[in-house]
Amino acid sequence: MNTKQWLQTNSISITALITVMAATRVHHFGDAFSLPDASLAVFFLAGLGISSLWFFGFLLLEAGVIDYVAITQFNVSDFCVSAAYVFLIPTYAVMWFAGRYCAKYKAMNTADLLKSVGLAALATSTAFAISNGSFYLLSGRYTDLSWAQYFSRVAQFYPPYASAALIYALVGLAIVKIVRSMPALSASHKEI
Repeated sequence: MNTKQWLQTNSISITALITVMAATRVHHFGDAFSLPDASLAVFFLAGLGISSLWFFGFLLLEAGVIDYVAITQFNVSDFCVSAAYVFLIPTYAVMWFAGRYCAKYKAMNTADLLKSVGLAALATSTAFAISNGSFYLLSGRYTDLSWAQYFSRVAQFYPPYASAALIYALVGLAIVKIVRSMPALSASHKEI
């Protein structure tokens, strides 16, 4: 399949993932006017349905551009931008590779769905450990933070971080399972 055919086949999935990230990335946990960040789930679902590494790279670039524009044009705080920012690459890679692994669970049954959700939860926890751990170790913002204080902060930030990612991933998995169960749609979107 050439690039043009591949883009035509995956255009709906690509557009949806790009749009969801662009619409939600401004606030990590959401607020009264915005949804929580869906970036983790976007990378998971991209891995699940779009096996091309160039798309992983494109999503990384999109995330960086959104952050840059939000900080420079919309007065979003740059507090999280530090030397640890580069660790978002392995954070998102964990999600993408978990999605790639889950691509083999194609059946519309409870066992495959539970495996996918379990792997998404494990990947989300690993992603949190990478991004949060690197931030606290490398950002320079918490030089005097004790382990007790660190774990107190983990307890505060992990639940909203994980729950938002898993809710988005569940919705995405449900959509993927439904599309795959419909023969006409599944024939035109083989990589979903």
